[in-house]
Amino acid sequence: MGESGQSITHRAYERLRADVLACRLAPGARLRINDLCSELDVSLGAVREALSRLTSEGLVIAEPQRGFRVTEISNGELEDLTAVRVDIEAKCLARAIEVGTLAWESRLVAVYHELSKTPERTPNDPQRLNDAWALLHKDYHEALVSACDSPWLLRLRSILYAQSERYRQLSVPLARKRRNIDKEHREILDATLARDAGKACALLTAHVEKTTKILLEANSLTSADQVKTPA
Repeated sequence: MGESGQSITHRAYERLRADVLACRLAPGARLRINDLCSELDVSLGAVREALSRLTSEGLVIAEPQRGFRVTEISNGELEDLTAVRVDIEAKCLARAIEVGTLAWESRLVAVYHELSKTPERTPNDPQRLNDAWALLHKDYHEALVSACDSPWLLRLRSILYAQSERYRQLSVPLARKRRNIDKEHREILDATLARDAGKACALLTAHVEKTTKILLEANSLTSADQVKTPA
Protein backbone atom coordinates (compact mmCIF):
# COMPACT_ATOMS: atom_id res chain seq x y z
CA MET A 1 0.00 0.00 0.00
CA GLY A 2 1.37 3.39 -0.99
CA GLU A 3 1.76 6.46 1.18
CA SER A 4 -1.31 8.52 1.99
CA GLY A 5 -1.51 12.12 0.83
CA GLN A 6 -1.10 13.28 4.41
CA SER A 7 2.06 11.26 4.99
CA ILE A 8 3.56 12.43 1.68
CA THR A 9 2.90 16.05 2.64
CA HIS A 10 4.42 15.46 6.07
CA ARG A 11 7.51 13.90 4.51
CA ALA A 12 7.92 16.91 2.22
CA TYR A 13 7.46 19.26 5.17
CA GLU A 14 10.02 17.44 7.32
CA ARG A 15 12.59 17.38 4.53
CA LEU A 16 12.16 21.07 3.67
CA ARG A 17 12.18 22.10 7.32
CA ALA A 18 15.37 20.15 7.97
CA ASP A 19 17.03 21.74 4.93
CA VAL A 20 16.02 25.24 6.05
CA LEU A 21 17.22 24.71 9.63
CA ALA A 22 20.53 23.23 8.46
CA CYS A 23 20.93 26.11 5.97
CA ARG A 24 21.13 23.71 3.07
CA LEU A 25 18.44 26.05 1.77
CA ALA A 26 20.15 29.40 2.29
CA PRO A 27 18.48 32.35 4.03
CA GLY A 28 16.78 34.49 1.37
CA ALA A 29 16.85 31.69 -1.24
CA ARG A 30 13.96 31.45 -3.70
CA LEU A 31 11.94 28.26 -3.39
CA ARG A 32 10.78 27.17 -6.83
CA ILE A 33 7.86 24.84 -6.39
CA ASN A 34 8.38 22.84 -9.59
CA ASP A 35 12.03 22.23 -8.69
CA LEU A 36 11.04 21.11 -5.20
CA CYS A 37 8.43 18.73 -6.61
CA SER A 38 11.09 17.07 -8.75
CA GLU A 39 13.67 16.97 -5.97
CA LEU A 40 11.29 15.56 -3.37
CA ASP A 41 9.32 13.41 -5.84
CA VAL A 42 5.99 14.67 -4.53
CA SER A 43 3.00 16.51 -5.94
CA LEU A 44 2.52 20.24 -6.34
CA GLY A 45 -0.13 20.17 -3.63
CA ALA A 46 2.19 18.45 -1.15
CA VAL A 47 4.90 21.04 -1.68
CA ARG A 48 2.46 23.94 -1.38
CA GLU A 49 1.06 22.55 1.86
CA ALA A 50 4.57 21.99 3.25
CA LEU A 51 5.58 25.55 2.35
CA SER A 52 2.39 26.87 3.92
CA ARG A 53 3.26 25.14 7.20
CA LEU A 54 6.79 26.54 7.10
CA THR A 55 5.36 29.99 6.45
CA SER A 56 3.22 29.72 9.57
CA GLU A 57 6.39 28.89 11.53
CA GLY A 58 8.21 31.95 10.19
CA LEU A 59 10.85 29.90 8.38
CA VAL A 60 9.52 30.70 4.89
CA ILE A 61 7.97 33.88 3.49
CA ALA A 62 5.15 33.89 0.92
CA GLU A 63 5.28 36.90 -1.42
CA PRO A 64 2.28 37.78 -3.59
CA GLN A 65 3.00 37.14 -7.28
CA ARG A 66 6.57 36.08 -6.44
CA GLY A 67 6.21 32.75 -4.66
CA PHE A 68 8.15 31.59 -1.63
CA ARG A 69 11.59 32.23 -0.23
CA VAL A 70 13.50 31.22 2.89
CA THR A 71 13.24 33.85 5.62
CA GLU A 72 16.35 36.01 5.73
CA ILE A 73 18.53 36.56 8.77
CA SER A 74 20.19 39.65 10.22
CA ASN A 75 22.21 40.91 13.17
CA GLY A 76 19.21 42.77 14.53
CA GLU A 77 16.93 39.75 14.41
CA LEU A 78 19.62 37.58 15.98
CA GLU A 79 20.02 39.92 18.93
CA ASP A 80 16.27 40.18 19.47
CA LEU A 81 15.78 36.42 19.05
CA THR A 82 18.56 35.66 21.52
CA ALA A 83 17.19 38.04 24.17
CA VAL A 84 13.70 36.55 23.95
CA ARG A 85 14.94 32.97 23.75
CA VAL A 86 17.14 33.12 26.86
CA ASP A 87 14.29 34.69 28.80
CA ILE A 88 11.77 32.01 27.84
CA GLU A 89 14.23 29.12 28.04
CA ALA A 90 15.40 30.16 31.51
CA LYS A 91 11.79 30.31 32.72
CA CYS A 92 11.16 26.81 31.35
CA LEU A 93 14.33 25.44 32.96
CA ALA A 94 13.65 27.06 36.34
CA ARG A 95 10.17 25.57 36.41
CA ALA A 96 11.46 22.16 35.31
CA ILE A 97 14.00 22.19 38.13
CA GLU A 98 11.25 23.11 40.58
CA VAL A 99 8.82 20.34 39.66
CA GLY A 100 10.92 17.76 37.81
CA THR A 101 10.83 14.15 39.01
CA LEU A 102 13.51 11.49 39.28
CA ALA A 103 12.25 10.05 35.98
CA TRP A 104 12.89 13.44 34.34
CA GLU A 105 16.43 13.46 35.72
CA SER A 106 17.03 9.95 34.39
CA ARG A 107 15.83 10.87 30.89
CA LEU A 108 18.02 13.96 30.89
CA VAL A 109 21.11 12.02 31.91
CA ALA A 110 20.44 9.40 29.22
CA VAL A 111 20.04 12.01 26.47
CA TYR A 112 23.19 13.84 27.57
CA HIS A 113 25.15 10.59 27.56
CA GLU A 114 24.13 9.80 23.98
CA LEU A 115 24.89 13.36 22.86
CA SER A 116 28.32 13.32 24.50
CA LYS A 117 29.23 10.11 22.66
CA THR A 118 28.20 11.43 19.22
CA PRO A 119 30.73 13.36 17.06
CA GLU A 120 29.76 17.02 16.76
CA ARG A 121 31.23 17.54 13.28
CA THR A 122 30.73 15.63 10.05
CA PRO A 123 33.70 13.23 9.82
CA ASN A 124 34.64 14.18 6.25
CA ASP A 125 33.90 17.91 6.69
CA PRO A 126 34.84 19.45 10.06
CA GLN A 127 33.22 22.75 9.03
CA ARG A 128 29.76 21.16 9.17
CA LEU A 129 27.70 19.88 12.05
CA ASN A 130 26.90 16.19 12.13
CA ASP A 131 23.15 15.83 11.47
CA ALA A 132 22.89 13.06 14.08
CA TRP A 133 24.53 15.32 16.66
CA ALA A 134 22.22 18.20 15.76
CA LEU A 135 19.16 16.01 16.41
CA LEU A 136 20.54 14.86 19.76
CA HIS A 137 21.42 18.45 20.65
CA LYS A 138 17.78 19.36 20.08
CA ASP A 139 16.73 16.37 22.22
CA TYR A 140 19.08 17.47 25.02
CA HIS A 141 17.69 21.01 25.15
CA GLU A 142 14.14 19.66 25.05
CA ALA A 143 14.93 17.17 27.83
CA LEU A 144 16.30 19.96 30.03
CA VAL A 145 12.96 21.76 30.09
CA SER A 146 10.59 18.84 29.53
CA ALA A 147 9.44 18.79 33.17
CA CYS A 148 8.13 22.35 32.86
CA ASP A 149 4.37 22.23 33.35
CA SER A 150 3.46 25.25 31.23
CA PRO A 151 2.43 24.18 27.70
CA TRP A 152 2.57 27.78 26.46
CA LEU A 153 6.10 28.34 27.71
CA LEU A 154 7.21 25.09 26.09
CA ARG A 155 5.48 26.00 22.83
CA LEU A 156 7.18 29.39 22.70
CA ARG A 157 10.52 27.80 23.57
CA SER A 158 10.16 25.33 20.69
CA ILE A 159 9.46 28.12 18.18
CA LEU A 160 12.43 30.16 19.39
CA TYR A 161 14.75 27.13 19.32
CA ALA A 162 13.85 26.37 15.72
CA GLN A 163 14.48 29.96 14.66
CA SER A 164 17.82 29.93 16.49
CA GLU A 165 18.92 26.69 14.85
CA ARG A 166 19.80 28.35 11.52
CA TYR A 167 22.06 30.81 13.29
CA ARG A 168 23.79 28.07 15.24
CA GLN A 169 24.47 26.12 12.06
CA LEU A 170 26.05 29.21 10.51
CA SER A 171 28.24 29.85 13.56
CA VAL A 172 30.15 26.56 13.25
CA PRO A 173 32.69 27.56 10.56
CA LEU A 174 32.95 31.12 11.92
CA ALA A 175 34.15 30.35 15.46
CA ARG A 176 37.67 31.67 15.94
CA LYS A 177 38.44 28.85 18.33
CA ARG A 178 36.82 25.47 18.87
CA ARG A 179 34.14 25.52 21.56
CA ASN A 180 34.05 22.83 24.19
CA ILE A 181 30.32 22.41 23.83
CA ASP A 182 30.32 19.10 25.69
CA LYS A 183 31.75 20.90 28.74
CA GLU A 184 29.03 23.56 28.45
CA HIS A 185 26.34 20.88 28.29
CA ARG A 186 27.84 18.96 31.21
CA GLU A 187 27.97 22.05 33.42
CA ILE A 188 24.32 22.88 32.66
CA LEU A 189 23.38 19.27 33.40
CA ASP A 190 25.26 19.19 36.71
CA ALA A 191 23.67 22.43 37.92
CA THR A 192 20.24 21.18 36.86
CA LEU A 193 20.62 17.87 38.69
CA ALA A 194 21.82 19.79 41.75
CA ARG A 195 18.53 21.74 41.53
CA ASP A 196 20.49 25.00 41.44
CA ALA A 197 18.12 26.97 39.20
CA GLY A 198 20.09 30.21 39.37
CA LYS A 199 23.34 28.60 38.24
CA ALA A 200 21.70 26.36 35.66
CA CYS A 201 19.84 29.28 34.04
CA ALA A 202 22.97 31.44 34.03
CA LEU A 203 24.96 28.66 32.33
CA LEU A 204 22.20 28.06 29.80
CA THR A 205 22.05 31.78 29.00
CA ALA A 206 25.82 31.94 28.49
CA HIS A 207 25.63 28.83 26.29
CA VAL A 208 23.03 30.40 23.98
CA GLU A 209 24.64 33.84 23.96
CA LYS A 210 28.02 32.42 22.94
CA THR A 211 26.61 31.46 19.53
CA THR A 212 25.29 34.99 19.08
CA LYS A 213 28.65 36.46 20.02
CA ILE A 214 30.45 34.29 17.44
CA LEU A 215 28.19 35.50 14.65
CA LEU A 216 28.25 39.17 15.64
CA GLU A 217 32.04 39.17 15.96
CA ALA A 218 32.30 37.65 12.49
CA ASN A 219 29.93 40.38 11.21
CA SER A 220 28.45 37.76 8.91
CA LEU A 221 24.78 38.69 8.88
CA THR A 222 24.60 42.24 7.57
CA SER A 223 23.19 40.98 4.29
CA ALA A 224 21.62 37.69 3.27
CA ASP A 225 23.75 37.80 0.14
CA GLN A 226 26.88 37.59 2.30
CA VAL A 227 25.82 34.50 4.22
CA LYS A 228 28.08 31.52 3.64
CA THR A 229 26.04 28.42 4.23
CA PRO A 230 27.23 24.85 4.72
CA ALA A 231 27.65 22.89 1.51
